[in-house]
Amino acid sequence: MNNTAALFPASARVKTACLADRIAPLLDEIRAGARDTEKSGRVPARSIDLLRSAGYFDIVKPARFGGDEGSFAELVDANIELSSACASTGWVAGLLSAHQWLLAMFDERVQQEVWGSDPDALLCGSYAPVRMAERTEGGFRLSGDWAFASGCENAQWALCAAIIPPNGEGERPVPAFLLVPASDYTIAETWDVVGLAGTGSKSLILKDVFVPEYRILSFPDATSGRTPGGRGYKGIGLFNIPLLMGVPFCLGSAAVGAAKGALDSYIDQIGTRVTRGAVAGGNNKIAEFPTIQLRVAEASASVDAAREIILRDIARAQQLAQAREDGTGEITEEDRILARRSQSFAVSLALRAVEALNASTGGLGLQMSNPVQRAWRDANAVGRHISMNWDAVGTMAGQQLLGLPPKGQF
Repeated sequence: MNNTAALFPASARVKTACLADRIAPLLDEIRAGARDTEKSGRVPARSIDLLRSAGYFDIVKPARFGGDEGSFAELVDANIELSSACASTGWVAGLLSAHQWLLAMFDERVQQEVWGSDPDALLCGSYAPVRMAERTEGGFRLSGDWAFASGCENAQWALCAAIIPPNGEGERPVPAFLLVPASDYTIAETWDVVGLAGTGSKSLILKDVFVPEYRILSFPDATSGRTPGGRGYKGIGLFNIPLLMGVPFCLGSAAVGAAKGALDSYIDQIGTRVTRGAVAGGNNKIAEFPTIQLRVAEASASVDAAREIILRDIARAQQLAQAREDGTGEITEEDRILARRSQSFAVSLALRAVEALNASTGGLGLQMSNPVQRAWRDANAVGRHISMNWDAVGTMAGQQLLGLPPKGQF
């Protein structure tokens, strides 16, 4: 029996509590199913339904389409908690929710087309513009495969990045998102990985798909925070945050949450364990080993610092966007790179935490069902993402601080 209604009776669906509190009753079930989510290679539909009932996909959605029009920091905070139960679920849910915000950047006609026909519609995305769109009358045509579309089996639309060819002399190709309904693509089983396995980040296959010209959003518009849809929300900072000062915080929160979950699980396990091997002697309490105590302290400090950095700077991004809308401030290159630095460095702190813990789980930690080991694999998978990779983002931040032209995405 589906007990969604029991978890969220009608009287409790009034959104008075913060999002993290509203999803708290769901976390035990999601945590218990994390291994099955990983093995199945996708987030279960039930988890998406439960999160929808809690208002997860409404938090940064426009009010005119039934959303809360709220705080990105509230979403990121909740996503840390969700990812502590299952990082794959947090990665997918964070993106699906953030894509509600991204849809608001598109032309008003696109918003009406998507939400007008289905107020609960969700969007997945493939961000790398590795394909060239073909210009045709009234729009573009797309053919090929679009990889890493996290949560594609939970979505009704897809953001397919591609290069838009020049329309005349003197113009340059421009990367853009082209929005495509699920009926226009098939999903290829290309996701067989060691970390974030439950995200279902599979490939979308498009064959000569027509996309009307109004259903695109250029990268330059999105990364500047000056978009066709954003102009329709003039005065509302939320919908005028530059793309890379928003979405990557949701990605980073998955690693921070994974590390938090690993720490909680590690403490639960170590608290009752005693040694069994001959080298360390038998029946010694593992929690009494100074090296174990130090690992717990280091992981705890790393998780705490990562959480503080990521929440501070996503809140700052929204405040800066609001100040720009109010005419009292501007968003500088330094502001954008600071956000990118925070996103990536928070992930590096999460990696430091899971490395400290996973290295001392012993033989039991080799079991695929061990939550600490899964969190270690998931956090490392987040760190492989180019937007989260500290080598790539850190050098860009260093270049900016040293007065050099920063090379990277910001």
